[in-house]
Formats: sequence, C-alpha cells, structure tokens
Amino acid sequence: MRVYLLRHGATEYNAQRRYQGATDSPLSRSGRDALGRADIEPEMVYISRTVRARQTAEILFPNAALIEVPDLREMDFGAFEGKNYVEMEHDADYRAWVDGGCVGQTPGGEDRAGFSRRVCSAFAALVENTLADGRDMLVIVAHGGTQMAALERFGSPARDYWDWQSPLGGGFVLETDAERWAKTRTLTLVGAVQYAKEPS
Repeated sequence: MRVYLLRHGATEYNAQRRYQGATDSPLSRSGRDALGRADIEPEMVYISRTVRARQTAEILFPNAALIEVPDLREMDFGAFEGKNYVEMEHDADYRAWVDGGCVGQTPGGEDRAGFSRRVCSAFAALVENTLADGRDMLVIVAHGGTQMAALERFGSPARDYWDWQSPLGGGFVLETDAERWAKTRTLTLVGAVQYAKEPS
C-alpha cells in the first residue's frame, strides 16, 4: 500500500510566519494559485477539519470524496496563535517554550507529546483500516506538524521530528503492507512530492 501524507498549501499566516495551529485559516490567493491537480486519482482523501486542508484537497483531488478526521489537526499553540516570533521575542512564556525545545505545553494549548499521541493514534487507525479494506492507496492532506508527529513515530528510515516537515503543498510518499505493519508498524519512505509551483 502506498501512503501520501501531504501538507496544505500556503496561507497568509504562513507568509507572515505566524503560528496558526488551531486557527482555521483559508489558503491565500497565491496559495490557491500555486496548486494544481495532482498526478494521482484517489477515490477518497482524508483531511483535517480545517478549511486550508479542505481547499488544498479540493484543488489537488477534485473527484475524490473528502473525509474529515478531526485528530489530524495541527498542534494547538494556545496563546501563541496568530503571532510570529518577532512579536513574541520578549514574551517570557514564549521564550521559555522555545528555550525548552518547543516541547512543553503552550499557554492554553497543547504540548508536543499529547499532540503526537493524538495524531499517531488517528494516523495508525487510517493505515490499519486501509490495509484491512484491501485498498492500495491512502491519501491524507493535513499539516506540517501532522507529518512530523506521524512520521517520527512510523517513518523509516528513522528521522528526528523536525526532519519530517515538507514544504507547503508538498509531502511524503511511503509504503507498507499488512505483514510489515503488523510486525514493525513502520512505513518505508519512497520519495517526496511537491504540488505547489514556485511563484513566477
């Protein structure tokens, strides 16, 4: 089975380097214009419950049924949402979080361990259900954090959390089968895809 784990296209928050996590930002005009129809035709695509993921999937896979999976959503950055690092450089809570490796709980939001557990549980269930159904393709459109959390746990060869993030509109292609998943719960990295073209 082949798995496509994709990141949504660009938003205004991305352009401004703002934490958007749980904020339901739409794609920017340039983000929409950069995307085109993908080179695969899945019957169904799993998406987080955000407008940016849905809009990306609608452009890439116009004929697919879109199925929302709430636990694939990005990390909730709590009080940091909507702000960028320049605006928070003197914020004591933000500095403490960054100095701690961005793993602690954000004020009013999530910590990385809880976020990763949530994502990994949802991702593993999708892999298992797709294998059980005998389907040969699983396509997910979600977020950079979703990619990093799921693939730090299940990706092979092993990489650090931060090494599993793709560019906006891009993602990873992986493979597994029922026997391998049952024995190792891993997916082999096959390559990367990029569905967002560079601005001309």
